[in-house]
Amino acid sequence: MTGLDGKEERGSVRGKTRTLLIKTPEGIVFSLLLAGPITRFLAWVVDFAVIAAAAGVARGLLSFAGLISIDLSRGLTVLAYFFISIGYGMTAEWRWRGQTIGKRLLRLRVMDAQGLTLRFSQVVIRNILRFVDSLPLFYAVGGVACLFSRRAQRLGDIAADTIVIRIPETMNPDLDQIFAGKYNSLRDYPHLCSRLRQRTTPQEAALALQAVLRREEFDPVSRVALFRKIDAHFRSIVEFPEEAMHGITDEQHVRNVVDILYRPRGEDAVNRVP
Repeated sequence: MTGLDGKEERGSVRGKTRTLLIKTPEGIVFSLLLAGPITRFLAWVVDFAVIAAAAGVARGLLSFAGLISIDLSRGLTVLAYFFISIGYGMTAEWRWRGQTIGKRLLRLRVMDAQGLTLRFSQVVIRNILRFVDSLPLFYAVGGVACLFSRRAQRLGDIAADTIVIRIPETMNPDLDQIFAGKYNSLRDYPHLCSRLRQRTTPQEAALALQAVLRREEFDPVSRVALFRKIDAHFRSIVEFPEEAMHGITDEQHVRNVVDILYRPRGEDAVNRVP
């Protein structure tokens, strides 16, 4: 879950499956499935294959240096591998919001340990320390750290205050049933709807959906506070015209956002939601 107010949220871990529970200031609990060392190792195998292929290309391009000096060629090759391996992880995890190719295939994602937005400095730290975790071979240090860590964190994660979660496969909800077929004013601005989809992370979308689905479970005060916070967060992502927001409550705005994020794009003309 991505923190919506910029404040640190309390978390705890329970169960054999290592589920991280994040509790909001309103007392509402959301859970995240932590990725274990085996799944993370398999994702690394995929990423290592990508890095090895890129390093092979670089080695071929740098082979001309061998005409000058074999040592120079070897040195440049080592430097190229270093920059490729570090740069690949940093670039992919930052641009793809905590995912690399391996993590995408294994449905994993890097997140801030408190559920807040992943910062670039965290991506840098966890990738720089990757070499320590990979010692002496096949991520032995990192694997042992994951086994003994309550949050399944390797050393790089501990230093960067990050976690790696599993993204369960979910089916899109029946939005017509949830929203009872009322008008969604946001859909009158399809370009802003597209921008909203592009800028919203999967964790943010899932949090908003869970809030809507579980709204009847919350007491009135917590419900109002929670939807006010989520509403403010999505308003900061994309600002819709005043006429689109006129007369709708914080909860209605969040429900409209969920409708946009989860309804297939081909159904944009079906302007339905309370």
